[in-house]
Amino acid sequence: MNIRDIDFATVVDESVVWGRRLSKWLDKAKVLDFLAPLLLRLYLAPVLWMAGTKKIASFSSTVDWFGNPEWGLGMPLPWLMVLLTITVEILGALFLLFGFGVRLITIPLMVVMVVAAVAVHWQYGWLAIAGDSGLFATDRTIAAMERLEQAKSILQQYGDYAWLTEKGNFVVLNNGIEFATTYFIMLLVLFFMGGGRYVSADYWLGRKYMTQGA
Repeated sequence: MNIRDIDFATVVDESVVWGRRLSKWLDKAKVLDFLAPLLLRLYLAPVLWMAGTKKIASFSSTVDWFGNPEWGLGMPLPWLMVLLTITVEILGALFLLFGFGVRLITIPLMVVMVVAAVAVHWQYGWLAIAGDSGLFATDRTIAAMERLEQAKSILQQYGDYAWLTEKGNFVVLNNGIEFATTYFIMLLVLFFMGGGRYVSADYWLGRKYMTQGA
């Protein structure tokens, strides 16, 4: 077939028709759109709960870390900052779990993530786990991987390396902003989407009071 024989107008029209059909088919998936915010909430809730309860269990040492300017964060009123952080994380976990006040609670939670990213993780770059290749690898992470290989070599020579790695491989924690940024983005999505339909307290409270006020 010669390219001159192709009716481009017909091709475009057919493409538009198929595009509309595909769009309508994809729109049918919106009946499940409640799953996206639900899964975000269920993912974040235990993360926040563990972060908050860990700070409660080690309250004194966490206050020392928040306040010390030499080896900690050097924050003013560290006991108050720790208490506020714990409150936000614990309430955030519960609110997200039940889908109550989702859009409201994401605001202080995003603030916590920004502070954590800037004050704690920024100096270490992007990667949470060190790697020696890829876009976000740095001299720090490359050097960390060199040391990890040395440690593995020692363990393989003098230890039961198969037993040591039976439940997972060794890694080096780089402590970059990767996790804090990821959580911030997830919270930002929930801020705009809300808790979702059907399986959030916000949805049913909204239906009840909006219906009564109509």
